[in-house]
Amino acid sequence: MSCAMRFRMQYARAIFVFFIAGYRKIMALQNYDESKILELDPLEHIRLRPGMYIGRIGDGSDYNDGIYILLKEVIDNAVDEFISGFGNKVNITLNNGRVTVRDYGRGIPLGKVVECVSRINTGGKFNDDVFLFSAGMNGVGTKAVNALSSEFEVKSVRNGQFVRAAFESGVLKETDNGETRERNGTAISFVPDAAIFKNYTFNQEFVERRIRFYAYLNSGLSISFNGETIRTDNGLLDLINEEVQFEKIYPPFHLRTKSLEFVFTHTNRFSEEYFSFVNGQYTIEGGTHLSAFREGILKGINEYSPKSKFDGDDVREGLVGAVAIKLKDPVFESQTKIKLTNQEIRSDLVSRIKQDIFEMLSRNPQVAAKVIEKIEDTRKLRQELNSVKKTARERSRSVSIRIPQLRDCKRHLERAKGKGTDTMIFICEGLSAAGTLTSSRNPEVQAVFSLRGKPLNTCDQKRNAIYKNAELYNLMRALDIEESINNLRYQKVILATDADVDGLHIRNLMLTYFMRFFEGLVKENHLFILETPLFRVRNPKKARSTFYCYTDEEKENALKQCGAAAEITRFKGLGEISKDEFKAFIGENMRLTPVDVSHDLRLMDTISFYMGANTKERRQYIMDNLIVDAEDLT
Repeated sequence: MSCAMRFRMQYARAIFVFFIAGYRKIMALQNYDESKILELDPLEHIRLRPGMYIGRIGDGSDYNDGIYILLKEVIDNAVDEFISGFGNKVNITLNNGRVTVRDYGRGIPLGKVVECVSRINTGGKFNDDVFLFSAGMNGVGTKAVNALSSEFEVKSVRNGQFVRAAFESGVLKETDNGETRERNGTAISFVPDAAIFKNYTFNQEFVERRIRFYAYLNSGLSISFNGETIRTDNGLLDLINEEVQFEKIYPPFHLRTKSLEFVFTHTNRFSEEYFSFVNGQYTIEGGTHLSAFREGILKGINEYSPKSKFDGDDVREGLVGAVAIKLKDPVFESQTKIKLTNQEIRSDLVSRIKQDIFEMLSRNPQVAAKVIEKIEDTRKLRQELNSVKKTARERSRSVSIRIPQLRDCKRHLERAKGKGTDTMIFICEGLSAAGTLTSSRNPEVQAVFSLRGKPLNTCDQKRNAIYKNAELYNLMRALDIEESINNLRYQKVILATDADVDGLHIRNLMLTYFMRFFEGLVKENHLFILETPLFRVRNPKKARSTFYCYTDEEKENALKQCGAAAEITRFKGLGEISKDEFKAFIGENMRLTPVDVSHDLRLMDTISFYMGANTKERRQYIMDNLIVDAEDLT
């Protein structure tokens, strides 16, 4: 049989198998009867669709990953006991992935311990006689923790008696009861299921931050985390003072009542930042109460300053604030409770905050004068900035209609339509690197922007620096982020600098630029660093023995595989890598490191220290912490 005939027969057989498989699938879809209807146990449903109950799954590298939501659900119940007037201490331990939370409240009624942690829509939060204000109102929280934990144990102590129950993946394994001398309260211990939360790790800083929020919101509550006690007496005022520290222009205004607490001050930042809470729940995406707070601040300040009516942008630039409300029947956007949707409270809340702010400003005329001075300065700078913007745009149009440093791609990000999510722009240094990238890229979705040497250090610069510096202005235009991050033209903004000291310095300068003026681009996970190989190891005498190595460890492994005749090439600049080789480094197997700032809660302080004008302190810090290898001294 000829090769051509054999190929035709194999091809025909493959087509036949494909059609048979498709036919069987269609028939299976048509065979939809009673046998195909499944009825899941509620906890089975939680395990099958965890995203409905805890949002994202994640591995613990993000503040909002599921393992922290599990922790939050358990702590919420402990704090609700304190809010109701029972117990002023909560002990939390985190050890090898196991979390234990012990409160000293009333304890779950002993006859309902198993039901309260395993049966959906069972709990005391539906009864106003037991819990007046509570974040947990749906009877789901601890059940989700139980279902999504490989090990879950609950123990309730009431008046010298206890009931204990142990579960595995939501399935009851054993119960126990008897007498005890322990204090009243509830203890819950759980281990997130590794089958659901792949390769998870608790970030202790994230856990501590959540616990501090609970302490800020519940003055007088002592929370012990791994032996360290966290307690505050000034509520949200302590939160804002810790967040702004030396940045605040005037002492924060603070009001605290039984159902409302808020605090705010101004800084010299270009952005505004808020922390919002409902019944002790951190609403990361804000909602009705936050929008009412923002509007109430504007109206209260304008009421106090009748001669000048300020725009919202002028009032809110640099503002850092926090608002917490207690609400009898909160309605959240989802089970994860990150956004409040009660619209009926908005108008009354705006009016109340407006009046409170007006009265606070009237009682503190000296501080109020600093508030008005800050806002006046912002308005004046904004007017000057508009003039600079006009000049910069006219200069740009006179030079070229196009951006000279940009080699654009054909498609762009369109958020509203969900298109262009594969688009990216490489920001590189010099024409050599730009030439390599441009020759190697996919022109459909990959753009290149070239810097001309080291860009301006913007750490201590005002916003008008962007418009006075042609390179930074052109970069802003290329990304189209002047008015809003929502206009960003590329899904990924990638810093592609050389692997040397100058390249690292340029990378830091660009990080400073984005964090200083376009913080949202970083926090919304659009900024990345391109990892390029440091070495090429190959044996010219062996076929398929070329290895591109990103670390010294990879290099050592490659040397072992190539043998004694191995050749090593050290890449210092992107321009040194041929365009044919470079295609592999920005293709499907491209190595990108996301710029993640979620773990650094004092980010602007960090940037100011390393990139600011404090040269003397920085030099001393480097000298005190410099580590020199013995090999470098020989």
